[in-house]
Parts: sequence; structure tokens; C-alpha cells
Amino acid sequence: MGNYRGYIGTYTKGESEGLYSFSLDTDKGEIRDVRLAAVLDNPTYLTISDDNQNLYSVIKKGETGGAVAFSIDQNTGALKALNDRASNGAAPCHISVDQKKQYVLTANYHKAEVVLYPLNPEDGRLKDPSSIVKLEGSGPNPKRQESAHTHFAGWTPDEKYVVIVDLGMDAIVTYQVKAGKLEEASRLLVKPGCGPRHIAFHPNEKYAYVMTELSGEIIVLDYNAETGKLLPKQYAQTLPTHFSGYNDGSAIHLTTDGRFVYCANRGHNSIAAFRVDEGSGQLTLIEHTPTEGDWPRDFVLDPSERFLVAANQNSGNLVLFSRDVESGRLTLRQEDVRVPDPVCVKFLHI
Repeated sequence: MGNYRGYIGTYTKGESEGLYSFSLDTDKGEIRDVRLAAVLDNPTYLTISDDNQNLYSVIKKGETGGAVAFSIDQNTGALKALNDRASNGAAPCHISVDQKKQYVLTANYHKAEVVLYPLNPEDGRLKDPSSIVKLEGSGPNPKRQESAHTHFAGWTPDEKYVVIVDLGMDAIVTYQVKAGKLEEASRLLVKPGCGPRHIAFHPNEKYAYVMTELSGEIIVLDYNAETGKLLPKQYAQTLPTHFSGYNDGSAIHLTTDGRFVYCANRGHNSIAAFRVDEGSGQLTLIEHTPTEGDWPRDFVLDPSERFLVAANQNSGNLVLFSRDVESGRLTLRQEDVRVPDPVCVKFLHI
């Protein structure tokens, strides 16, 4: 295996100064070399281009919010700011880049807005938005679903469609990009009040998995790659039946072999592991693993998928687990990696 470089997005309301980098030594099973990579306000979500040339982050700039583009030094991993694009109002909560590095997408929870930014093909700089979609709607939860709250904007595996997850509307919407404009293709309303947050697709491109924030469930869906339509087939509870405390579901990720799904719960403060049925895509719970901290906002599998790194926002620590690739079970390796207010963690691709 070896060393893998990662980056951490944070809230800068406390001690954090911006984006941080770190390295994972997979031979020793150790996270080290945590250091400040870029100074900026509230880089709460980030994404890395497939060629590892660019990192994109959400950004807050005074009374505006938007996205910022960096180049990545291929030898040192150092970040160099290229440019940013921002507009009045709250900053986005999610950002993604397509495989061909033609577009960046942002989702804005507070503004219920999706923004599509074309990219400069020469260096990956952000151009002015070519399309902005405003979502409207609500759900039955008066405190969290009084209006639309867009929480995820990304692409389907074949990148034929953009997929949007809206917590406030209990909706998953797909779009096609036509001449730089987002045109709605399909819309699915899921169980009222569940509050969908993030989506991840199975590598066979037949199934998708949505983590709900409000109900703490994973929605298993059949995905039609021709039409972009999604159809729910299972709601799998991610919390133990005896748990009655407050909880917000957060991140969800699959292994590249499609055999396991992992999700995080803030409140229960755990990672739930599920086994995927090869024939149906449906889930069976394996275990809950404590995250050894408070409020796991995000987690990531390392490129070897033999390790998982969880980011506990409120306790300010990264936690490293080793992963049994056959059983899917996690084992604690390191819990004392201090990072202020970590909320997103990503690795460079291999």
C-alpha cells in the first residue's frame, strides 16, 4: 500500500483557519502531517477532480457565498488558489465536479439553489454560472422542512444526469445538461418527513442509496440509466432500535466492489455498516461502530479501502479505522488526530 494524501474541509467559526491536508500511512495504519493547506472562510465541503489537478471548495466571502478553485501541486500537495465565484447570500453546503472536468455543481441548503459552473479546460478555473435552478417546496417537519433545502448536487455514474437531493421537499430530482442549462428529467418524492441528504450509486449503476438526515434511514432505489428515474424499494433503518436520542444522519459511501454500504449518524455518533445483496441491492445491517467523538459529519474510505477516516465536527478529531474487506467490519486504529471543526474529508484519487 503506502501513503495517501487527503484534505479536510472545516467550519471556521472557532479555531480553524480553512482547509487542511494530511497523510495516511497505510503500512503503519496512522494519520499524520495534519497542516493548514489554505486560509478561507467556511470551506465546509470540497471535491477533487479525477486527474488530481484541481480541488474545488465551497466558500463564504463576507455576505456572499460560492465556490473556489485551486490547483494541486503534484509533488507536495500544496494548494494554489486560482479564482472564485460568489453571489449574495449564504454559502453552498455541497460541491462536486464531473469526471471530464467540464462543470462544477454546488447545492445551497439555505437558498434551495443549484448552480452549474463551466470550467476553463486549460487550468480548471471557474467560469460564471451557466445555469441556476431554484427549488420550491416543503415537508411535514415544521422546524426543518418549512421550505426547500437542497443538500446534494452531483452526477449519476454515467454522467448522463445531474442528481439533486432536497431535504426540505423530501425529493430527489434528476436533470440533463443541455447547452449548459439544467433541464429537469424526473422527480421522486420519498417518504414524507424523512429528509433525504446525500446519495451514492452502486458501481453496477442499477442501484442508488440515499441517506436521510431526519429519519436516519437509507433508501435503496432502483435506478434507470436511460430515463434518469429512481424508484424506492427498501427503507433500511440505520439506528439501533433501543436508541431514542436526537440524531441527524449525515454521510453515505459504498465500496468500489459494491458489497458494502457505510453511513454516519450524528447524535448516535456511529458508523453503520451494511452488506449489499448482490441480486437485489437491498441492505442487511452488519454492525454499528462508535466514532470515538461527537457529531460525525463526514467520513471517507481511503483509496485502498482498507481504512476509513471519520470526521467528528463537535469534538474536533479525525478517527482512523481499519476495514476488513471480507466482512466489512471496522476496527479502531487511531482517535486522537486533532482538527478543528472538521466537516468534510477527501483523498486524492489513485
